[in-house]
Amino acid sequence: MIDHQVLYLEVPDREIFDPRTSEFTYVKGQKLKLMHSLVSLSKWESKWHKPFLTKENKTAEETRDYIRCMTITQNVDPNVYLGLTDANIREVMEYIDSPMTATKFRQDQPGGRNTGQFITSELIYYQMAVAQIPFSCETWHLNRLLVLLRIFSSKNAPAKKMSRSERQALMARRRARKH
Repeated sequence: MIDHQVLYLEVPDREIFDPRTSEFTYVKGQKLKLMHSLVSLSKWESKWHKPFLTKENKTAEETRDYIRCMTITQNVDPNVYLGLTDANIREVMEYIDSPMTATKFRQDQPGGRNTGQFITSELIYYQMAVAQIPFSCETWHLNRLLVLLRIFSSKNAPAKKMSRSERQALMARRRARKH
């Protein structure tokens, strides 16, 4: 269940098979409170030493660890993350993909800026500093924070120059109005 910007996830009791020991382990379920934020992103990237926000698929271990990094609930048994179900993972992914805002952007124009740069937590902190967005926003849902940064960038971008054909069309409309 998503409540504002927090996801409440019910992890059920499970028996997990450990192939290393050939034994089953009982894992008691728990209700987790999760937050997809710049804080969780920073924790994950500092452990895995790679950007999280890429199209590259994550391993099951990396995914479980990101959920651990998102966890706000205190004193969680680390084995609980082994008990995550496929439904739990789907619910978390839907929450991560949720825009958490009503703001919509037109599709980027062809020839738009694509620096090929990976977005990392440090880059986001840099953009926040430049935009003078308080670091306390690091606990917002990450998608909402990224939308705010994108708005700041678009509002402060230099005006787009008209193409030659656009200038000619504008001049033709003005001439038509004068006559």
